[in-house]
Amino acid sequence: MSFEIVGDISEIKTLTVGSSIREIARLRRAYGSGRWRKLKGVARVQLRDGRIRLAELHWYEAHGIGKREMKRKRYLD
Repeated sequence: MSFEIVGDISEIKTLTVGSSIREIARLRRAYGSGRWRKLKGVARVQLRDGRIRLAELHWYEAHGIGKREMKRKRYLD
């Protein structure tokens, strides 16, 4: 990752669940079966150059497996 999350993720919303996720087969092959969800939220992130910015994040998550493939979608500040 080119960033590190500073603090908590807020405003978490579910985007898709299960078979509605385009990459569900790849997720299951890579990390195992589970109730996969794609989520989004807002958090402060520290970039490689040390700056801290507010960003929208997207990631996949399954019970017992945890958060995987965190992506920064856009800056909000």
